This record gives sequence, C-alpha cells and structure tokens, in this order.
Amino acid sequence: QVQLVESGGGLVQPGGSLRLSCAASGAPFTTYAMNWYRQAPGKVRELVAGITSSGLTTNYADSVKGRFTISRDNAKNTVYLQMNSLKPEDTAVYYCNAHTGSKSYWGQGTQVTVSS
Repeated sequence: QVQLVESGGGLVQPGGSLRLSCAASGAPFTTYAMNWYRQAPGKVRELVAGITSSGLTTNYADSVKGRFTISRDNAKNTVYLQMNSLKPEDTAVYYCNAHTGSKSYWGQGTQVTVSS
C-alpha cells in the first residue's frame, strides 16, 4: 500500500510558475514509476508527465513539453512537477500516481488555477 500526498498547488497568473510535490510513504518508493495526471472540469483525466523508478526516463504530454519538468528524489520519497510558463488551460486538479505491475495508487489531488 502506498500513500501519496500532493502539495504546492494554488492560484498563479498566466506565465507564472508553480512546483508541485508528491510525498510517498508505505512502500519502497524506488519500485514505483511515478506520474502526474490532471483533470479539468468536464474533461477526462489526462497524463501530464511520467518518470521511471530510476528517474532515468521521463515522458510528457505534448501540451506541456518544454514547460513542465518531472523529477524525483528517491532519498526523500518525493516526486516533483515544475511547471513554468503556465497557461489558463493548465487549470485543473493535479493528481500524483504511483504504479508498478498491476498496482496503482493515487493521491487526493491539488488544485492549480491559472488566471489573471
């Protein structure tokens, strides 16, 4: 069982930056690939970025490439999402996800609102 707690969301103006954090506990963090998803009102949840258990490989949705960076600190059991050049369309609830094999766990989500 893995517990995930997101933090770092908030209100930011277009063009601004935020860094989301997701602290994991309850299982060996290094065995899990980690992802960030987001869900805007009335839309399906979508994958934003992912990182392998080693941290060596990352992937991004086309809509955030060049603006968002996912990273992890295995010593701190934490995954991050650095979000730069934010746009109003980035407004959503952002969820942290941990998965390995058939097991998948979710955090409670953190709201990101991009508005002037």
